[in-house]
Amino acid sequence: MLVAVLIAGAILAVGVWMLRGVARLRTREEPEPAGPEDVAALDVMFVCGECGTEFRVEKLGQLQVPRHCGEVMRVEQRPRGAPAGR
Repeated sequence: MLVAVLIAGAILAVGVWMLRGVARLRTREEPEPAGPEDVAALDVMFVCGECGTEFRVEKLGQLQVPRHCGEVMRVEQRPRGAPAGR
């Protein structure tokens, strides 16, 4: 009888320990994604290599490079006040 009680207590202790571990995993906070960053002063542009179309980037969140003419656009950063084009 004593052995059965000790085994039951050990199973209960292991079960509680495992549940606490699972609960800790679920309560960890995920970091919030950063909001959009204002990059208008940096003169960042997306430029299409095929036709030369340019998109000026004003706010930058999660970077997703757009497509134009079926091709991924390249990212360029120009000095402030530089003329458009190459």
